[in-house]
Amino acid sequence: MLITFIRAIFLYIVVLVVMRLMGKREIGQLQPFELAISIMIADLASIPMTETGIPITRGIIPIFGLLIMHLLISFINLKSVKAREIICGKPRILIYRGKIDEKALIKERFTINELEERLRGNSVASVGDVEYAILETSRRLNSYSKAK
Repeated sequence: MLITFIRAIFLYIVVLVVMRLMGKREIGQLQPFELAISIMIADLASIPMTETGIPITRGIIPIFGLLIMHLLISFINLKSVKAREIICGKPRILIYRGKIDEKALIKERFTINELEERLRGNSVASVGDVEYAILETSRRLNSYSKAK
């Protein structure tokens, strides 16, 4: 029991260090590749944490491998616009000059109700008040109201 406790603390510290090295982001701002790596790290840490028969290095080595992958993908994202579009996607205009782009909504699998909800979250009372609405790669919606 004590060994499991010590392994859990050690793996927690390893995961914390790796996540810190990956950079500062809120959960809602994670790109898909970052979320996938985070889930995989959690899974890799859980097995040697509870199974004392498995060497702890069987969890630590793949976790650091994922850190290297994350750093490599982040570097590629910084250097290549095309790679960034493939890996992270690109922002999409959902409302253009006051008109909702239905095709863009379909491509993003975004409903009118979700669009309205997000606009209300941005303190916009009506879709008609919006000149532009852009869905960012983090799924955050930025809106720009019409000039009055």
